[in-house]
Amino acid sequence: MRPNIIFIVADDLGYADLGCYGGRDAPFGAVSPHIDALAAGGLRLTEGYANAPVCSPTRFALMTMRYQYRLRGALEEPINSRSRGSATLGLPPDMPTLPSLLRDAGYATALIGKWHLGYPPSFGPLRSGYDEFFGIMAGGVDYFTHRSFRGDHDLYSGDEEHREVGYLTDVLSARALGYVQRMARPAKAGRPFFLSLHYTAPHWPWETRDDAHVAPEVADNLFHLDGGNVDSYRRMIRHMDEGVGALVDALRRHGLLEDTLIVFTSDNGGERFSDNWPLVGGKMDLTEGGIRVPWIAHWPRVIAAGASSRQHCMTMDWSATLLEVGWGRPHPDYLPDGVSLRAVMDDPAASFERPMFWRMKHRQQRAMRAGRWKYLKVDDNEYLFDIDADARERANLARRQPDRLSAMREAWFAWDATMPPIPEDATVSVGYSAKDMPQR
Repeated sequence: MRPNIIFIVADDLGYADLGCYGGRDAPFGAVSPHIDALAAGGLRLTEGYANAPVCSPTRFALMTMRYQYRLRGALEEPINSRSRGSATLGLPPDMPTLPSLLRDAGYATALIGKWHLGYPPSFGPLRSGYDEFFGIMAGGVDYFTHRSFRGDHDLYSGDEEHREVGYLTDVLSARALGYVQRMARPAKAGRPFFLSLHYTAPHWPWETRDDAHVAPEVADNLFHLDGGNVDSYRRMIRHMDEGVGALVDALRRHGLLEDTLIVFTSDNGGERFSDNWPLVGGKMDLTEGGIRVPWIAHWPRVIAAGASSRQHCMTMDWSATLLEVGWGRPHPDYLPDGVSLRAVMDDPAASFERPMFWRMKHRQQRAMRAGRWKYLKVDDNEYLFDIDADARERANLARRQPDRLSAMREAWFAWDATMPPIPEDATVSVGYSAKDMPQR
């Protein structure tokens, strides 16, 4: 029997922000009790990665099951609001995607939440395999006014602008809950659903459910460089967690939980207020803190409770996994770079070698992870780390093991030669610098 599939993606969530990844309780209590319960009842991967340390490139990989570098829009770091009107900077509608291939296999498909893969009329969720869409097109919006960095109202139902009063995290949770309730009967009758639930939490601006008064203050700069704190950040995660809990309760009430695969992750590592311990760096960095993220899979019919795995994987691998469990078939002209993890779900003790590669225009970064070893370049500096022994990337072994460094460097160059080059006009949008806060 094919499962219903819910793919939940948080935005800029740090590796250790969740209790199940070592996060500490907040003064108000547990930060992520419902997500922690998913991990306790399923599979938790401790060495899983995002395809990029920044949002839209990872989302290209999620959708296509391929290295994002193959598409021009994914070479933006990230797509920004200045790309509105572009016919180039987005996910091409003729590109096969995870939702389009699952739809071909008989799934109902919906995206609720963040798109961030190019603006209409050239791009959009309904053009890339989703039957339904409710959410935002931009990379981030105010949680109360739903306005983007440009000041444009950015909340859509399908292709139509939609206005609704409410805190965005709660609005998205309510929509997801309604979708599951509406699809419960068809799912029981044999038509499964695929729901992409892509939260904006805990992405800036730093607004909790009780912070509507902050919206006017950040209207001209959603980066919110002069605000926020750890407490408000953790409350933003808790609001998202409550939505996840309500979704799980609805699945249970409708008798769907046993046969629904829920996957939870983040699009990249944490940002200003996140906890990435013991990792270093964060969003925009190819150090572990920028790309190692939580990966949780919950499917009671298949996955044993309390399972954990150190299997290496990245975003596109999970997309390839979802395609396989949904009995979808890759397009022969666009075969996935992602590798299915179905065997790991069946047996968490199973493992296989999974070399992984990254590159960034920002600071001319490049990285490769192969087994316990990681090759890293940032600016003009090269590093070699034994990640199994030194996940914090403090002991550079490049001088001690020059042959290994050279071999991994050459392997990276061989992989890079299979990808289009990064064009000169690709943009890097960091949003803040050492003038705003001390560097990590």
